[in-house]
Amino acid sequence: MSSVRAGQLTRRLRIQCRSAAQNTFGEPQLTWTDVATVWADIQPLTGRELESAQRMVSEVSHQITVRFQPLFSDTRVVAGYRAIYKARIFNIQACMNEDERNAVVTLLASEGLNDG
Repeated sequence: MSSVRAGQLTRRLRIQCRSAAQNTFGEPQLTWTDVATVWADIQPLTGRELESAQRMVSEVSHQITVRFQPLFSDTRVVAGYRAIYKARIFNIQACMNEDERNAVVTLLASEGLNDG
């Protein structure tokens, strides 16, 4: 998908990065900060169930397509971001700038095993 029509991007996502803050007692506390709001297309890829902490959990991997923005330039940084759609949390594992044309970015993300 080297170009995207506006009608394909129908989901409004918030992109967040992890940041550290201090609570009222001065202790470090993990927080998530919004860095962008983008239109996206979300497609499920695979799903699996596994046992984690003595309970069954499911994980679904997704492909999220968005238009390029400068915040997606450093793929190592983007791999630490997460995307929020309604009440769903997608942990981003990879960011691919299709054809290196700075037009379309594909994010590979998982949902189900939350990291914050």
